[in-house]
Amino acid sequence: MSAAGAGRSGRRDGVRTRWRTRGGALLRVLAVWLVSSCTLLVLAALLPDFRLRAAGGTGITDAAVTAALGAGAFGLLSALVWPLLVRALLLVPAFVLGLLVFFLNGSLLLLALDLTPDAGRAAPETAVIVAAAMSATSSATSAFLAVRDDEAYHRRLVRLAGRRARRAARGPDTPGTLFLQLDGVGHDLLREATGGDHPLMPTVARWRGGSHRLTPWRTDWSSQTGASQLGILHGSNEDLPAFRWYEKETGALVVSNRPTSAAELQRRAVERTGDRGLLAHDGASRGNLFSGGAEQVALVMSVAARRGRYNRSRAGYFAYFSDPANATRTAVSFVAEVVREIVQALRTRFRRELPRVKRGGLYPVIRAFATVVERDVVVAAVIGDMLAGRTAVYADLVAYDEVAHHSGPRHRDTHQVLRRLDRSLALIERAARHAPRPYRVVLLSDHGQSPGATFLEHYGLSLGDLVRAGCGLPVPRRAGRTPSGAEAREAARAALHRPEGAAGDGSPDPAGPPAAAAHPIVLASGNLGLVSFPEVPGRITREELDRRHPALLATLANHPGIGFLLVRSAAHGAVVLGPAGAEHHLDTGRIVGADPLAAFGEGAADAVRRTDRFPHVADLMVNSAYDPRTGAVHAFEEQIGSHGGLGGAQSEAFLLWPAELTPPAPDGEPLTGAEQVHRVLRRWLREADGPQQPLEAEVDEMRHEAAEPGAFSSQRRTTQDKTR
Repeated sequence: MSAAGAGRSGRRDGVRTRWRTRGGALLRVLAVWLVSSCTLLVLAALLPDFRLRAAGGTGITDAAVTAALGAGAFGLLSALVWPLLVRALLLVPAFVLGLLVFFLNGSLLLLALDLTPDAGRAAPETAVIVAAAMSATSSATSAFLAVRDDEAYHRRLVRLAGRRARRAARGPDTPGTLFLQLDGVGHDLLREATGGDHPLMPTVARWRGGSHRLTPWRTDWSSQTGASQLGILHGSNEDLPAFRWYEKETGALVVSNRPTSAAELQRRAVERTGDRGLLAHDGASRGNLFSGGAEQVALVMSVAARRGRYNRSRAGYFAYFSDPANATRTAVSFVAEVVREIVQALRTRFRRELPRVKRGGLYPVIRAFATVVERDVVVAAVIGDMLAGRTAVYADLVAYDEVAHHSGPRHRDTHQVLRRLDRSLALIERAARHAPRPYRVVLLSDHGQSPGATFLEHYGLSLGDLVRAGCGLPVPRRAGRTPSGAEAREAARAALHRPEGAAGDGSPDPAGPPAAAAHPIVLASGNLGLVSFPEVPGRITREELDRRHPALLATLANHPGIGFLLVRSAAHGAVVLGPAGAEHHLDTGRIVGADPLAAFGEGAADAVRRTDRFPHVADLMVNSAYDPRTGAVHAFEEQIGSHGGLGGAQSEAFLLWPAELTPPAPDGEPLTGAEQVHRVLRRWLREADGPQQPLEAEVDEMRHEAAEPGAFSSQRRTTQDKTR
């Protein structure tokens, strides 16, 4: 076919597509109008305080016409007035807004009845009921017709975002950059999901097979979102030893995903680097723990607790839900996800799948919020950022990570989540065609996930129980009820030199420490445990621990579920302890017995050494055992897919980057640590005018980083070997 013929054919197809689109939209409007009118008729027959006509006209035809007019007026008012009300109530607390919704809906209905000649009358309290019923039925109808129509959803998002971005009708010719984070998706998992003839993620598979290149990067010892994202967005994750930790000087518990903690961690990082962050220049941060210095933020934890003009973290919700069609789609998908989780959890129990964890209580709602609400709001915000022509956007899609914790990293439940994430990426890709400037998409992850039964499930006692036993403190009687747990308890008794029935079973131990002694604080971050002794100022030494609790270190080091533990010795510096008296002296490299870090790779020593120098490292850092054959670890939390420490896929993140950019590291050298990833992303932002070779100073800096503590260079295959 000639070029002219192809052009005419393309135009005809475009015209047909536009007519089909408009015809489908018209049919949906008519269907919703019809259902709303029928709802008014039914309610008028059921509710004694609601009549469709104020006087006369009692025939069925008159009532139907009145219902149609009233429903149409209510629908128009909802479409025109509701977004204005949402914007006006932006600073109202979410709980109060939820209560106001009913009052405002009823007020709109009363106004609609007043504007419609002889439409009828309703008491105010009845108007609230009628308005709620009409909204529910019309929303359900709209959702039923369009909930799985990605094309209609895409058009609504573009239209909604386009109204807020008309000022960017023409943007710069230089490309913008989207950094899209698939939370918890490891490098090997992404390769599996994009391989084969029928990949789980066809959009990402197409990128990987054509325009993009896949590169692994190794996380720090703390393989979790807080440490990785702080390093990526702000260039420093120094003194962030885990997801949560105890700070002795203030008595505060720091948890990375709490608003106050996230704000403090971001402040410290900015203070260390003197730099606002990766997104400081015309950037946007969406769904992240930290802002990266962006002025445009939505669902960002570090600014969620702020008041006043800058607290726009919740603005993304209001902007998205101001469109009733979007709100309906998300609400229906939310309910479907709750039902899906309940069914999947029951199926797992009926099939007696192992390992598994409890998935009741509020978890179905939490999962639905992460996999539906956050996903939809973040995707809509990213599309809005593109249509506004912003230079850099960093967005976190958390759905996979949430489900993998409770279902397992490679379970069929997570496969469904990956498919839906791929559809979201396809929506973003299509929306980019409407943007006022070209965009490059960098897909990346912050860490992976390692499978395995929980420490409690496998051994019958928690890490806290084991620490208490080693300190001579009472242990709950529930501990050790499984066969493997009984073996672990016996090991603890042997270390304590106790007979059967001593304090390890919960009875008092006359030889134990005084009752007034403070109990240790035991925290968990995936398969990384932190033990602190609050009564001891500063970091306790190995010698002081042996004096206070002579059995503790041996109890932990010899437990089959513990891979190694880090303690600081007054005589030898940082020491890693393992079973049977094994030791690795990090300051000198001296190894006694079998190296406790051998199973975790040669670079593990550098990662542990880096953490040891943190001011807020715990008195004891405990990493669970790791099986290199299966990749399994034992989380100290109730998670069968975990991350936070060393061992397996959790430390294997990825970068999927456009081929026109310069390679992440020179000469095939491995990429290690979130801080190094930050430098790579900064370099790519500077390459907006086209591919460049990194400055010689940057090359030297990368090579220097690879030679310093914290690198895993000797453990990794080269980037060239693993790049596809």
